[in-house]
Amino acid sequence: MNLALFDFDGTITTSDTFTPFLRLAATPGRMLAGSVLLGPLALGYRLGAVSASRARPVVARVAFHGASAAAAGDLGRMYATEVLPGTVRRRALERVAWHQQQGDDVVVVSAALDVYLRPWCESRGLGCICTELEERNGRLTGRYRHGDCSGAEKVRQIRERYPLERYSQVYAYGDTSEDREMLALAHRKYYRWQEITDWSEAVDHGHPRAARPTRGQRG
Repeated sequence: MNLALFDFDGTITTSDTFTPFLRLAATPGRMLAGSVLLGPLALGYRLGAVSASRARPVVARVAFHGASAAAAGDLGRMYATEVLPGTVRRRALERVAWHQQQGDDVVVVSAALDVYLRPWCESRGLGCICTELEERNGRLTGRYRHGDCSGAEKVRQIRERYPLERYSQVYAYGDTSEDREMLALAHRKYYRWQEITDWSEAVDHGHPRAARPTRGQRG
């Protein structure tokens, strides 16, 4: 049996799914407060001084602190059903189906939020490792249970849940530097849908070269 690990945003989808969900989930008051409080963070992100993995938890704290967990779950399921299908690449679904037909374990490993990614994965019979929103007494704290699921955190959670020695081959699919550690785990590595043998084929002085991103794909 093989293991297939897929990043979600930019790999299975054509674009980021985190930001549109936050815009949908946050109340107008939170959006207004966020535009003021997060201005310096947004500027740092645009200038490359703040990474996405550092920015996401801060933005989520503003958007979700004190929000109803049940309401967020309902919204996440709606987002998974009505919005995500329009962002998914056909070639990604075909590759997922191919792995399933081989009898492989197929897992989506992503910094996307559990409230929408988990129901999307469950509807397709896929494993899911992702960023989990913390809940207390029916309310979201705005914090993450295990941190932002990117980079080394992806690998930690993969190893915790899937003993790699059980598998004949490990496949991994990613599209940014946040997937570098996950790709390093794999026998077969795919960066932006082209197979590579090592990270040097995906990145040259910080600029992707393995494959040009398609329209709408994040960098």
